[in-house]
Amino acid sequence: MNLTLHGHAALVTGANGGLGSHFALTLAKAGADVAVAARRVDSLRDVDAQIRSAGRKAHAVALDVTHRESVVQAFVAASDALGPITVVVNNAGIAVTKPLLEHTDDDWNRVVGVNLTGAWRVAQEAARHMVEHERGGSIVNIASILGLRVSAQVPSYVASKAALIQLTKAMALELARHKIRVNALAPGYIETGINREFFASDAGQALIKRIPQRRIGHADELDAALLLLASDAGSYATGSVIAIDGGQLVNTL
Repeated sequence: MNLTLHGHAALVTGANGGLGSHFALTLAKAGADVAVAARRVDSLRDVDAQIRSAGRKAHAVALDVTHRESVVQAFVAASDALGPITVVVNNAGIAVTKPLLEHTDDDWNRVVGVNLTGAWRVAQEAARHMVEHERGGSIVNIASILGLRVSAQVPSYVASKAALIQLTKAMALELARHKIRVNALAPGYIETGINREFFASDAGQALIKRIPQRRIGHADELDAALLLLASDAGSYATGSVIAIDGGQLVNTL
């Protein structure tokens, strides 16, 4: 199985976050040159340096998924620096945690605006870019198991990730003729710097007890699935959703 990405140039959105920076470095270690994208370029300094230390080219670009022109310009800047982009990891996302009855229109619009509409902008622009360069490519949308099941107090997040999974399938259907594959990676609870303190708390430990493996995942446990979807090893996979969740989706309790 060829999980390498030598000869590929990738773009990762939300690359300044715990999972985003990990995804970018994973692609680089597999041989890709990587454009890392976030709203603030200065927040990408560390991951940019790590990619270069891994021996690959890196380029930091400003990208705000809520603005179409920002998305367009990010692809122009990334491809000018690295060549045609053939792998896109659509990772930027946010959540608002509030009871449903306290969710405001602004809460809903912010979450859906980034997680669904923003992801749509990036994926559509990626597809246009790949069609133009006639090399095909792979788009990996980072969804969530909460797009496949539900949890309390995150109605906008759950709805946005469920819609992103359906969008993934719709894009896969239309783009297959252009040799563009579109798939989704749906992580369960993965430990990051942001949530580490929560999972050490009583509430976090109670949640962990509901996971069949009785633990949360680590970022590197997503690597194989990400590389399968991004690389030629997954050449026959499109419209797929891979859940990596310690068994949460099969737990009905």
